[in-house]
Amino acid sequence: MQLISWNVNGLRACMNKGFMDFFRQIDADVFCIQESKMQKEQADFSFDGYHAYWNSAEKKGYSGVVLLSKKEPLSVEYDMGIEHHDKEGRIITAEYEDFILVNVYTPNSKRELERLEYRMEWEDDFRIFLKQLEKKKPVIVCGDLNVAHKEIDLKNPKTNRRNAGFTDEEREKMTILLDSGFIDTFRYFYPNLEGAYSWWSYMGKARTNNTGWRIDYFLCSAMLSNKLVDAKIYPEILGSDHCPVGLKLS
Repeated sequence: MQLISWNVNGLRACMNKGFMDFFRQIDADVFCIQESKMQKEQADFSFDGYHAYWNSAEKKGYSGVVLLSKKEPLSVEYDMGIEHHDKEGRIITAEYEDFILVNVYTPNSKRELERLEYRMEWEDDFRIFLKQLEKKKPVIVCGDLNVAHKEIDLKNPKTNRRNAGFTDEEREKMTILLDSGFIDTFRYFYPNLEGAYSWWSYMGKARTNNTGWRIDYFLCSAMLSNKLVDAKIYPEILGSDHCPVGLKLS
């Protein structure tokens, strides 16, 4: 089974930059999208052969996640069930026979860390949400988690120490999540691989120089470790400031 996750930074814009070429070529069983930045009604395109589920933000042109699945999930839920978290279209949860898949776009702490306090609250609530799901079935989490966990996960850790996505607070929340029983699947297979990034700033020549961050993930419940086949990053795929990431399961 092949799963793909991609923060497209605007699905309509990405459609004009080769999205469907990659989508058709990779032929994933499940394809998760973050930052769709649109409502379902605005789509003048379709995903033939896939069941499509949309969760859009109340604010137009902002956030939003989409889940595309060849096989119809047993059930699909939206958001966390916490009102102040549930206005930005950040979560779709799909239950399958052997696991529950959560497609998430984690809030960014923003410049000057103006949203860091909210982010900390989100992290705690999201972890509780995942652990509740896990009582039913093993959980796979994919999406833009907006944090580079370790120094190996970004090109310039020293100069980014207090920047959004690499604060001690955000990294600590990621550690707590992993310690609660989740695996960072890419590091499971490639614990020491340097230069493996999924996001590059549009500033300067960041992508050309591979001055990037790994902030897009597939996490899974530890009990799924025997099902893991491979985890991938697709840095050659353009169309967004993020590239797709993938997971293969047996």
